Amino acid sequence: MRTQLEACIAAVNEVVLGKEHAVQLAMACLLARGHLLIEDLPGMGKTTLSHALAQVLGLTYQRIQFTSDVLPGDILGTSVFDQHSAQFTFHPGPIFTELLLADEINRATPKSQSALLEAMEEGQVTIEGATRPLPEPFFVIATQNPVSQGGTFSLPESQLDRFLMRLSLGYPSAKAERQLLLGRSRRLLLTQLKPLIERDALLHAQEQVSAVRASDALVSYILRLVEATRTHAQLEFGLSPRGSLALLAAAKAWAFLAGRDYVIPEDVQVVLPSVVSHRLREQNSAQGMASAAVVQSLLTDIPAL
Repeated sequence: MRTQLEACIAAVNEVVLGKEHAVQLAMACLLARGHLLIEDLPGMGKTTLSHALAQVLGLTYQRIQFTSDVLPGDILGTSVFDQHSAQFTFHPGPIFTELLLADEINRATPKSQSALLEAMEEGQVTIEGATRPLPEPFFVIATQNPVSQGGTFSLPESQLDRFLMRLSLGYPSAKAERQLLLGRSRRLLLTQLKPLIERDALLHAQEQVSAVRASDALVSYILRLVEATRTHAQLEFGLSPRGSLALLAAAKAWAFLAGRDYVIPEDVQVVLPSVVSHRLREQNSAQGMASAAVVQSLLTDIPAL
């Protein structure tokens, strides 16, 4: 199974050039049953990454282009009166898919953003008093432009906390960008990607990730990191218990991809920046979220043993 997952990661890396670490983090996020937030400038490959993952994993794929006039019904679906049957018929929205790309989520109003909360937390949506389950797996990849850009609505902490990881792809290296310019079209490469793993195998991999062992010493290390966020002089508040669980789940997924059935401190250290940065708020910072330097200080100051 790990061979299949490695093949999936390799195939995505053929399309999304020079972002091997980000691709592996995205796969770990999915295996941990989390959701992924990618914040970057337009044109950095966010959409390409989500589409490539859907292709190689054989997942149904829907994309919502968030704008200020998107309504919750455009996301969840709505009931339409059928004159022939004289009844209302529910027409599911694009959220009823296995991989959902919520593109430029921070261009939608808070009301529309909140339509995703129940789905991301509980794998179901409640519409017109009826609860409807979502497919499994259910993986949301949301993209957002930097908050400094015009026409954006900052995601509230409750929404940010639903994302297991937050990534930034950044500019490609000179070598990767040369390959991009001289190589074939990314759109063409996307159409050529084939599913490399069965849906049941992917669900089984998620179960195996949950079963990865974490020793008492490893859990104590995570708790020390969490406590450090709550007492850090530069942070307004620390990680919540949900953040603690997210850190452990992400570390388990990273260990699984590394071929181990147990977590080591290095697994926690690799995933920590992507798991905690959007959950912490730095004091006297225009950006709000914790800077890379503050997050790195946690790893430097807190011993693993």
